[in-house]
Amino acid sequence: MPAAREALLDAASAVLARRPWPRVRMVDVAAMSGLSRQTLYNEFGTKEGLGRALVRREADAYLAGIDRALAAEGDPAERLTAAAEWTVAAARRSALLRALLTGCWSERLPRPVPGAADSGSPVPAQRRADAPLPAPADLLALVRDRCLAALCAPGASGVHPELLLLACEVGMRLALSCVQAPSARDGAGRLVREALDPLLARTV
Repeated sequence: MPAAREALLDAASAVLARRPWPRVRMVDVAAMSGLSRQTLYNEFGTKEGLGRALVRREADAYLAGIDRALAAEGDPAERLTAAAEWTVAAARRSALLRALLTGCWSERLPRPVPGAADSGSPVPAQRRADAPLPAPADLLALVRDRCLAALCAPGASGVHPELLLLACEVGMRLALSCVQAPSARDGAGRLVREALDPLLARTV
């Protein structure tokens, strides 16, 4: 039941915003959602399963935002700048995403213990949520490869793929540096654009 699952995850996020994860109770999540505790347990199995699903949803939302940024009109530098700006803005709004991107998990957050690839749950979404989450380096590589695939699509750019790969890596690493230590200048966008413009103007 996707609608119930989303309602439960929204409720868990709301409860987590008010108290640290160790003090989040399943009964509170169920009450916040207006659904029964049995529905909550049917969907997630355990509190740990709920935590993994929260983190997985955050990762999915982040990657969907990356795809939207890359789908916008513009040259490669503009599209990579948009992806970098989305990364910084999304991480500013979400402590869970910051932890995913940096590997710095506070005690307030549901730091997920890697689960088995298939938890045996009858809910397909939960089986996916229980699968191991990417480490920061893996998530960076995943985003970099998404960027490269979008920019190397037929007719998308006349820039050599080797330079595009380097630009994707540089752009995302600069964005992550701004997540860790916010830029005192005009933000990640200007920093990334100033770095990528001369890089992408090169020839191989």
